[in-house]
Amino acid sequence: MNKLIPILFLVSFCVHAQNTEKIIARQGNVAFFSYTSVENIKAQNNQVLSIIDLSSGEIAVNILMNAFVFEKALMREHFNESYIESDIYPKATFEGTISDFDSSQSEPHTRIVKGTFTMHGVTKTLDIKTKIEKIDGKYILTGTFEAVVKDYDIKIPPLLAGNIAKTISVDFRFEYDPYDS
Repeated sequence: MNKLIPILFLVSFCVHAQNTEKIIARQGNVAFFSYTSVENIKAQNNQVLSIIDLSSGEIAVNILMNAFVFEKALMREHFNESYIESDIYPKATFEGTISDFDSSQSEPHTRIVKGTFTMHGVTKTLDIKTKIEKIDGKYILTGTFEAVVKDYDIKIPPLLAGNIAKTISVDFRFEYDPYDS
């Protein structure tokens, strides 16, 4: 009987895996922008991984924090060492579901992606307005959301507080291909 349970679990997993169609973005793009009267800070990361389960609309995103590229090397150093602490918190993640997702829809449409975003060890619930396009069989998801610096327990020294916006604009673009497991 004990040997039967793992076999049943494996069969159940294989059947479930066959009923799901996953797509993957291996080089998604996430960029952020901080505007202040003192200094603008922008960075871009083209090494973002995302997977969508087309049958359920579930989505997962994994962002390596030290992969952000800045205009100035000193900005990158401060971002990774002083603010995000990427040695302690090496990635940010998003896990959620695309509301009212219909994988058969071929016209561009907008949906709300609801889920949890974890950055710097803090998890917040987000609802993100996302444009979904299907071009030549590929899904493309784009959108913008705002991240409030203090919500993620990111400490900014008072001397530098004027250099960094309290709210950061985050843009994303993912192009998905079929996932071959």
